[in-house]
Amino acid sequence: MQKITLPERPDWRAHAEEVGFTFADMHGEPYWDESSAYALSLEQIENDIEDPSTELHGMCREAVAEIIASEELMTRLAIPEAHRDLVAESWRRGDPEIYGRFDLAYDGARPAKLLEYNADTPTSLYESAAFQWQWLEDQLKAGVLPEGSDQFNGTHEALIARFADVFEPDSDLHFTAVADNPEDYGTVEAMGWAAREAGLGAHYCDLDKIALSDDGQFLDDQDRRIAVLFKLYPWEDLLRDDYAAHIAGSGCLFLEPAWKALLSNKGLLPVLWQMFEGHPNLLPAFFEADVAEALSGRGPAAPDCAEAFDRMAADLAEAHVRKPILSREGASVTIHQSGKVIEQSKNTDYADHPRIVQAYAPLPEFDGFRPVIGSWIVGETCAGIGIREDRSRITQDLSRFKPHYILA
Repeated sequence: MQKITLPERPDWRAHAEEVGFTFADMHGEPYWDESSAYALSLEQIENDIEDPSTELHGMCREAVAEIIASEELMTRLAIPEAHRDLVAESWRRGDPEIYGRFDLAYDGARPAKLLEYNADTPTSLYESAAFQWQWLEDQLKAGVLPEGSDQFNGTHEALIARFADVFEPDSDLHFTAVADNPEDYGTVEAMGWAAREAGLGAHYCDLDKIALSDDGQFLDDQDRRIAVLFKLYPWEDLLRDDYAAHIAGSGCLFLEPAWKALLSNKGLLPVLWQMFEGHPNLLPAFFEADVAEALSGRGPAAPDCAEAFDRMAADLAEAHVRKPILSREGASVTIHQSGKVIEQSKNTDYADHPRIVQAYAPLPEFDGFRPVIGSWIVGETCAGIGIREDRSRITQDLSRFKPHYILA
Protein backbone atom coordinates (compact mmCIF):
# COMPACT_ATOMS: atom_id res chain seq x y z
CA MET A 1 0.00 0.00 0.00
CA GLN A 2 1.53 3.26 -1.16
CA LYS A 3 0.52 6.90 -1.42
CA ILE A 4 1.51 8.26 -4.84
CA THR A 5 1.65 11.94 -5.77
CA LEU A 6 -0.15 12.51 -9.09
CA PRO A 7 -1.15 15.49 -11.24
CA GLU A 8 -4.77 16.53 -10.83
CA ARG A 9 -7.12 16.50 -13.80
CA PRO A 10 -7.19 20.10 -15.06
CA ASP A 11 -10.99 20.18 -15.37
CA TRP A 12 -12.07 18.06 -12.41
CA ARG A 13 -13.77 20.92 -10.57
CA ALA A 14 -15.83 21.83 -13.63
CA HIS A 15 -16.79 18.17 -13.97
CA ALA A 16 -17.73 18.00 -10.28
CA GLU A 17 -20.01 21.01 -10.70
CA GLU A 18 -21.52 19.54 -13.86
CA VAL A 19 -22.46 16.25 -12.18
CA GLY A 20 -23.70 17.86 -8.96
CA PHE A 21 -20.77 16.92 -6.72
CA THR A 22 -21.34 20.11 -4.74
CA PHE A 23 -19.56 18.95 -1.60
CA ALA A 24 -16.12 18.44 -3.16
CA ASP A 25 -15.10 21.17 -0.71
CA MET A 26 -16.60 21.27 2.77
CA HIS A 27 -16.09 23.50 5.80
CA GLY A 28 -13.59 25.60 3.88
CA GLU A 29 -11.35 22.56 3.27
CA PRO A 30 -10.96 20.22 0.30
CA TYR A 31 -12.97 17.03 0.70
CA TRP A 32 -12.22 15.38 -2.64
CA ASP A 33 -8.42 15.41 -3.02
CA GLU A 34 -6.79 13.88 -6.10
CA SER A 35 -3.35 15.45 -5.65
CA SER A 36 -2.32 11.94 -4.65
CA ALA A 37 -3.87 8.49 -4.58
CA TYR A 38 -3.45 5.22 -2.73
CA ALA A 39 -2.07 2.29 -4.70
CA LEU A 40 -2.68 -1.28 -3.59
CA SER A 41 -1.89 -4.65 -5.06
CA LEU A 42 -4.59 -7.04 -6.27
CA GLU A 43 -3.55 -9.49 -3.57
CA GLN A 44 -4.02 -6.85 -0.88
CA ILE A 45 -7.48 -6.02 -2.20
CA GLU A 46 -8.70 -9.58 -2.57
CA ASN A 47 -7.07 -11.29 0.40
CA ASP A 48 -6.81 -8.50 2.96
CA ILE A 49 -9.94 -6.40 2.32
CA GLU A 50 -12.55 -8.01 0.03
CA ASP A 51 -12.74 -11.54 1.44
CA PRO A 52 -12.36 -10.49 5.12
CA SER A 53 -15.09 -7.85 4.71
CA THR A 54 -17.54 -10.39 3.31
CA GLU A 55 -16.67 -12.72 6.17
CA LEU A 56 -17.08 -9.95 8.74
CA HIS A 57 -20.54 -9.17 7.42
CA GLY A 58 -21.55 -12.80 7.83
CA MET A 59 -20.30 -12.67 11.42
CA CYS A 60 -22.33 -9.50 11.97
CA ARG A 61 -25.48 -11.27 10.81
CA GLU A 62 -24.77 -14.02 13.33
CA ALA A 63 -24.42 -11.32 15.97
CA VAL A 64 -27.86 -9.91 15.09
CA ALA A 65 -29.47 -13.25 15.91
CA GLU A 66 -27.54 -13.35 19.18
CA ILE A 67 -28.57 -9.83 20.22
CA ILE A 68 -32.23 -10.26 19.31
CA ALA A 69 -32.41 -13.36 21.51
CA SER A 70 -31.08 -11.42 24.52
CA GLU A 71 -33.02 -8.73 26.38
CA GLU A 72 -29.80 -7.89 28.19
CA LEU A 73 -27.96 -7.16 24.96
CA MET A 74 -30.89 -5.17 23.57
CA THR A 75 -30.67 -3.07 26.72
CA ARG A 76 -26.92 -2.67 26.47
CA LEU A 77 -27.26 -1.45 22.90
CA ALA A 78 -29.86 1.09 24.12
CA ILE A 79 -32.64 -0.18 21.85
CA PRO A 80 -35.79 1.52 23.19
CA GLU A 81 -37.93 -1.10 24.91
CA ALA A 82 -41.08 0.07 23.15
CA HIS A 83 -39.56 -0.76 19.74
CA ARG A 84 -37.60 -3.93 20.39
CA ASP A 85 -40.32 -6.02 18.78
CA LEU A 86 -40.11 -3.81 15.68
CA VAL A 87 -36.37 -4.49 15.44
CA ALA A 88 -36.73 -8.21 16.13
CA GLU A 89 -39.62 -8.73 13.74
CA SER A 90 -37.78 -6.99 10.90
CA TRP A 91 -35.03 -9.61 11.30
CA ARG A 92 -37.38 -12.57 11.63
CA ARG A 93 -39.30 -11.48 8.51
CA GLY A 94 -36.06 -11.25 6.59
CA ASP A 95 -36.49 -7.57 5.71
CA PRO A 96 -33.85 -7.01 3.03
CA GLU A 97 -30.64 -5.06 3.49
CA ILE A 98 -29.11 -3.03 0.71
CA TYR A 99 -25.72 -1.69 1.79
CA GLY A 100 -23.28 -0.83 4.57
CA ARG A 101 -19.68 0.30 5.05
CA PHE A 102 -17.00 -1.15 7.28
CA ASP A 103 -14.29 1.20 8.49
CA LEU A 104 -11.01 -0.71 8.55
CA ALA A 105 -7.51 0.08 9.81
CA TYR A 106 -5.08 -1.32 7.25
CA ASP A 107 -1.40 -0.66 6.54
CA GLY A 108 -0.86 -3.04 3.64
CA ALA A 109 1.08 -5.56 5.73
CA ARG A 110 -0.94 -6.72 8.71
CA PRO A 111 -4.57 -7.96 8.68
CA ALA A 112 -7.19 -5.25 8.33
CA LYS A 113 -8.90 -4.50 11.65
CA LEU A 114 -12.57 -3.60 12.02
CA LEU A 115 -12.94 -0.21 13.67
CA GLU A 116 -16.73 0.03 13.30
CA TYR A 117 -19.60 -0.78 10.96
CA ASN A 118 -21.64 2.02 9.38
CA ALA A 119 -24.43 -0.40 8.55
CA ASP A 120 -27.45 1.91 8.56
CA THR A 121 -26.74 5.30 6.98
CA PRO A 122 -23.21 5.30 5.52
CA THR A 123 -22.32 8.27 3.35
CA SER A 124 -19.45 8.82 0.86
CA LEU A 125 -21.26 6.50 -1.55
CA TYR A 126 -21.32 8.78 -4.60
CA GLU A 127 -17.65 9.67 -4.45
CA SER A 128 -16.75 6.00 -3.85
CA ALA A 129 -18.93 4.43 -6.51
CA ALA A 130 -18.97 7.07 -9.25
CA PHE A 131 -16.59 10.01 -8.99
CA GLN A 132 -13.45 8.02 -8.23
CA TRP A 133 -14.25 5.62 -11.09
CA GLN A 134 -14.41 8.59 -13.46
CA TRP A 135 -11.06 9.71 -12.00
CA LEU A 136 -9.57 6.30 -12.87
CA GLU A 137 -10.86 6.38 -16.44
CA ASP A 138 -9.67 9.95 -16.99
CA GLN A 139 -6.22 9.33 -15.54
CA LEU A 140 -5.77 6.16 -17.59
CA LYS A 141 -6.76 8.03 -20.74
CA ALA A 142 -4.34 10.85 -19.88
CA GLY A 143 -1.50 8.38 -19.28
CA VAL A 144 -1.13 9.47 -15.65
CA LEU A 145 -1.78 5.93 -14.37
CA PRO A 146 0.11 2.91 -15.72
CA GLU A 147 -1.73 1.02 -18.44
CA GLY A 148 -3.71 -1.85 -16.93
CA SER A 149 -4.31 -0.13 -13.59
CA ASP A 150 -7.70 -1.00 -12.10
CA GLN A 151 -9.86 -0.05 -9.14
CA PHE A 152 -11.81 -2.12 -6.63
CA ASN A 153 -15.11 -0.53 -7.43
CA GLY A 154 -18.08 -2.63 -8.41
CA THR A 155 -20.32 -0.82 -5.93
CA HIS A 156 -22.72 0.86 -8.36
CA GLU A 157 -23.20 -2.29 -10.42
CA ALA A 158 -23.72 -4.33 -7.24
CA LEU A 159 -26.39 -1.88 -6.05
CA ILE A 160 -28.24 -2.19 -9.35
CA ALA A 161 -28.17 -5.98 -9.06
CA ARG A 162 -29.25 -5.85 -5.43
CA PHE A 163 -32.27 -3.65 -6.13
CA ALA A 164 -33.22 -5.93 -9.03
CA ASP A 165 -32.95 -9.00 -6.80
CA VAL A 166 -35.07 -7.55 -4.00
CA PHE A 167 -37.87 -5.78 -5.91
CA GLU A 168 -40.15 -6.63 -8.79
CA PRO A 169 -39.67 -4.53 -11.97
CA ASP A 170 -41.48 -1.16 -11.92
CA SER A 171 -41.82 -1.18 -8.12
CA ASP A 172 -41.97 2.32 -6.68
CA LEU A 173 -39.38 3.26 -4.06
CA HIS A 174 -39.11 6.47 -2.09
CA PHE A 175 -35.86 8.03 -0.90
CA THR A 176 -35.50 10.59 1.87
CA ALA A 177 -32.86 12.56 3.77
CA VAL A 178 -32.64 15.67 5.88
CA ALA A 179 -33.18 18.74 3.67
CA ASP A 180 -30.34 21.04 2.62
CA ASN A 181 -27.51 18.58 3.27
CA PRO A 182 -25.60 18.15 -0.01
CA GLU A 183 -23.52 15.20 1.21
CA ASP A 184 -26.58 13.25 2.34
CA TYR A 185 -28.42 14.09 -0.86
CA GLY A 186 -25.44 12.86 -2.88
CA THR A 187 -25.71 9.47 -1.19
CA VAL A 188 -29.48 9.29 -1.63
CA GLU A 189 -29.24 10.27 -5.28
CA ALA A 190 -26.58 7.59 -5.87
CA MET A 191 -28.99 5.02 -4.42
CA GLY A 192 -31.89 6.35 -6.50
CA TRP A 193 -29.73 6.24 -9.63
CA ALA A 194 -29.00 2.55 -9.02
CA ALA A 195 -32.68 1.82 -8.36
CA ARG A 196 -33.72 3.50 -11.61
CA GLU A 197 -31.10 1.51 -13.55
CA ALA A 198 -32.60 -1.62 -11.98
CA GLY A 199 -35.95 -0.74 -13.57
CA LEU A 200 -37.57 0.69 -10.46
CA GLY A 201 -39.33 3.96 -9.77
CA ALA A 202 -37.35 6.29 -7.50
CA HIS A 203 -39.00 9.30 -5.89
CA TYR A 204 -37.28 11.74 -3.53
CA CYS A 205 -38.97 13.58 -0.65
CA ASP A 206 -37.34 15.65 2.09
CA LEU A 207 -37.62 13.94 5.46
CA ASP A 208 -39.59 16.77 7.08
CA LYS A 209 -42.21 16.65 4.32
CA ILE A 210 -43.25 13.05 4.92
CA ALA A 211 -46.76 12.96 6.36
CA LEU A 212 -49.08 10.40 7.94
CA SER A 213 -52.47 9.60 6.43
CA ASP A 214 -55.64 9.16 8.48
CA ASP A 215 -55.32 5.39 8.14
CA GLY A 216 -51.69 5.35 9.33
CA GLN A 217 -49.76 5.22 6.05
CA PHE A 218 -46.74 7.38 5.26
CA LEU A 219 -47.22 9.89 2.42
CA ASP A 220 -44.77 11.90 0.34
CA ASP A 221 -45.04 15.60 -0.50
CA GLN A 222 -47.45 14.78 -3.34
CA ASP A 223 -49.70 12.68 -1.07
CA ARG A 224 -48.55 9.43 -2.65
CA ARG A 225 -48.43 6.38 -0.39
CA ILE A 226 -44.90 5.30 0.52
CA ALA A 227 -44.64 1.51 0.27
CA VAL A 228 -40.82 1.32 0.39
CA LEU A 229 -38.70 4.01 2.01
CA PHE A 230 -34.92 4.34 1.86
CA LYS A 231 -34.13 6.77 4.66
CA LEU A 232 -30.76 8.35 5.22
CA TYR A 233 -31.76 8.96 8.81
CA PRO A 234 -30.38 6.76 11.58
CA TRP A 235 -32.53 4.26 13.41
CA GLU A 236 -31.19 5.42 16.77
CA ASP A 237 -32.90 8.77 16.11
CA LEU A 238 -35.92 7.39 14.29
CA LEU A 239 -36.75 5.00 17.14
CA ARG A 240 -36.88 8.00 19.49
CA ASP A 241 -39.10 10.13 17.23
CA ASP A 242 -42.85 10.42 17.63
CA TYR A 243 -43.31 8.81 14.20
CA ALA A 244 -41.72 5.59 15.45
CA ALA A 245 -45.04 4.54 16.98
CA HIS A 246 -46.58 4.49 13.48
CA ILE A 247 -43.93 2.40 11.69
CA ALA A 248 -45.21 -1.08 12.54
CA GLY A 249 -48.75 -0.37 11.32
CA SER A 250 -47.81 1.68 8.25
CA GLY A 251 -47.23 -1.22 5.87
CA CYS A 252 -44.02 0.52 4.78
CA LEU A 253 -40.81 -1.43 4.17
CA PHE A 254 -37.85 0.56 5.48
CA LEU A 255 -34.37 0.49 3.97
CA GLU A 256 -32.13 -0.06 5.77
CA PRO A 257 -34.35 -2.38 7.89
CA ALA A 258 -34.84 -1.86 11.61
CA TRP A 259 -32.52 -4.75 12.51
CA LYS A 260 -29.62 -2.72 11.11
CA ALA A 261 -29.92 -0.60 14.28
CA LEU A 262 -28.02 -3.44 15.96
CA LEU A 263 -25.10 -3.31 13.50
CA SER A 264 -24.63 0.46 13.30
CA ASN A 265 -24.32 0.47 17.09
CA LYS A 266 -20.79 0.20 18.49
CA GLY A 267 -22.14 -2.17 21.12
CA LEU A 268 -21.85 -4.66 18.27
CA LEU A 269 -18.06 -4.69 18.69
CA PRO A 270 -17.88 -6.32 22.15
CA VAL A 271 -20.58 -8.78 21.05
CA LEU A 272 -18.45 -9.77 18.05
CA TRP A 273 -15.37 -10.18 20.25
CA GLN A 274 -17.32 -12.34 22.69
CA MET A 275 -18.55 -14.54 19.83
CA PHE A 276 -15.35 -14.64 17.73
CA GLU A 277 -12.53 -13.88 20.14
CA GLY A 278 -9.15 -13.88 18.42
CA HIS A 279 -10.45 -13.43 14.88
CA PRO A 280 -7.66 -11.77 12.88
CA ASN A 281 -9.86 -8.93 11.63
CA LEU A 282 -11.38 -8.04 15.00
CA LEU A 283 -10.03 -5.86 17.77
CA PRO A 284 -10.63 -6.83 21.40
CA ALA A 285 -13.64 -4.88 22.64
CA PHE A 286 -15.66 -4.72 25.85
CA PHE A 287 -18.49 -2.68 27.31
CA GLU A 288 -16.85 0.04 29.38
CA ALA A 289 -19.13 -0.63 32.33
CA ASP A 290 -17.72 -4.18 32.51
CA VAL A 291 -14.03 -3.27 32.48
CA ALA A 292 -13.60 0.31 33.71
CA GLU A 293 -12.70 -0.78 37.25
CA ALA A 294 -10.25 -3.37 35.97
CA LEU A 295 -8.58 -0.92 33.60
CA SER A 296 -8.09 1.57 36.41
CA GLY A 297 -6.80 -1.12 38.79
CA ARG A 298 -9.63 -0.52 41.25
CA GLY A 299 -11.37 -3.85 40.85
CA PRO A 300 -12.06 -6.88 38.64
CA ALA A 301 -13.84 -7.03 35.32
CA ALA A 302 -17.43 -8.24 35.21
CA PRO A 303 -17.61 -12.02 35.68
CA ASP A 304 -19.01 -12.81 32.23
CA CYS A 305 -16.04 -11.18 30.48
CA ALA A 306 -13.32 -11.50 33.13
CA GLU A 307 -11.37 -14.31 31.46
CA ALA A 308 -11.46 -12.66 28.03
CA PHE A 309 -10.46 -9.33 29.55
CA ASP A 310 -7.58 -10.86 31.50
CA ARG A 311 -6.15 -12.23 28.26
CA MET A 312 -6.04 -8.71 26.83
CA ALA A 313 -5.59 -6.62 29.98
CA ALA A 314 -1.94 -5.69 29.38
CA ASP A 315 -2.56 -4.62 25.79
CA LEU A 316 -5.64 -2.60 26.72
CA ALA A 317 -3.83 -0.92 29.60
CA GLU A 318 -1.10 0.13 27.18
CA ALA A 319 -3.49 1.58 24.59
CA HIS A 320 -7.22 1.58 23.95
CA VAL A 321 -10.02 3.67 22.47
CA ARG A 322 -13.27 4.62 24.21
CA LYS A 323 -16.27 5.13 21.94
CA PRO A 324 -19.93 5.91 22.67
CA ILE A 325 -22.18 3.14 21.41
CA LEU A 326 -23.93 5.80 19.33
CA SER A 327 -21.75 8.40 17.61
CA ARG A 328 -20.80 9.67 14.16
CA GLU A 329 -17.67 11.06 12.51
CA GLY A 330 -15.53 10.31 15.54
CA ALA A 331 -17.62 12.40 17.93
CA SER A 332 -16.89 11.88 21.65
CA VAL A 333 -14.13 9.33 20.92
CA THR A 334 -10.96 9.33 23.04
CA ILE A 335 -7.67 7.47 22.52
CA HIS A 336 -5.78 6.41 25.65
CA GLN A 337 -2.14 5.38 25.81
CA SER A 338 -0.02 4.63 28.90
CA GLY A 339 -2.73 6.01 31.16
CA LYS A 340 -3.12 9.31 29.27
CA VAL A 341 -5.54 10.64 26.69
CA ILE A 342 -3.40 11.21 23.58
CA GLU A 343 -6.25 12.37 21.32
CA GLN A 344 -9.91 13.20 21.69
CA SER A 345 -12.62 14.49 19.43
CA LYS A 346 -13.58 18.13 19.88
CA ASN A 347 -17.18 17.15 19.12
CA THR A 348 -18.75 15.90 22.37
CA ASP A 349 -22.33 15.53 21.10
CA TYR A 350 -22.49 11.86 22.09
CA ALA A 351 -20.66 12.04 25.40
CA ASP A 352 -23.72 11.04 27.44
CA HIS A 353 -24.10 7.63 25.80
CA PRO A 354 -22.67 4.41 27.30
CA ARG A 355 -19.27 3.55 25.88
CA ILE A 356 -17.23 0.61 24.75
CA VAL A 357 -13.50 0.03 25.18
CA GLN A 358 -11.69 -1.19 22.06
CA ALA A 359 -8.03 -2.05 21.55
CA TYR A 360 -6.17 0.70 19.72
CA ALA A 361 -5.13 -0.05 16.13
CA PRO A 362 -3.08 2.96 14.94
CA LEU A 363 -3.81 4.03 11.39
CA PRO A 364 -0.77 4.15 9.10
CA GLU A 365 0.60 7.61 8.40
CA PHE A 366 1.44 9.00 4.95
CA ASP A 367 2.65 12.60 4.63
CA GLY A 368 0.98 13.58 7.88
CA PHE A 369 -2.38 11.98 6.99
CA ARG A 370 -3.87 8.74 8.28
CA PRO A 371 -6.10 6.75 5.91
CA VAL A 372 -9.05 4.58 6.86
CA ILE A 373 -10.46 2.03 4.40
CA GLY A 374 -14.20 2.21 3.82
CA SER A 375 -15.20 -1.26 2.63
CA TRP A 376 -18.61 -1.34 0.94
CA ILE A 377 -20.99 -4.24 1.53
CA VAL A 378 -23.86 -4.59 -0.93
CA GLY A 379 -26.31 -7.29 0.04
CA GLU A 380 -23.97 -9.63 1.89
CA THR A 381 -20.82 -9.20 -0.24
CA CYS A 382 -17.96 -6.71 -0.38
CA ALA A 383 -18.21 -4.72 -3.62
CA GLY A 384 -15.63 -1.91 -3.43
CA ILE A 385 -13.73 0.54 -1.26
CA GLY A 386 -13.34 4.25 -0.64
CA ILE A 387 -10.49 5.78 1.34
CA ARG A 388 -10.69 8.82 3.63
CA GLU A 389 -7.71 10.32 5.39
CA ASP A 390 -7.38 12.74 8.29
CA ARG A 391 -4.55 14.51 10.05
CA SER A 392 -6.08 13.35 13.32
CA ARG A 393 -5.82 9.83 14.69
CA ILE A 394 -9.63 10.00 14.82
CA THR A 395 -11.27 10.22 11.39
CA GLN A 396 -13.66 13.16 11.68
CA ASP A 397 -15.79 15.52 9.59
CA LEU A 398 -12.76 17.28 8.04
CA SER A 399 -11.37 14.10 6.51
CA ARG A 400 -10.47 14.00 2.83
CA PHE A 401 -11.62 11.45 0.28
CA LYS A 402 -8.74 9.97 -1.72
CA PRO A 403 -9.02 7.92 -4.90
CA HIS A 404 -7.28 4.57 -5.14
CA TYR A 405 -6.09 2.22 -7.84
CA ILE A 406 -4.84 -1.33 -8.14
CA LEU A 407 -1.29 -1.63 -9.37
CA ALA A 408 -1.01 -3.19 -12.82
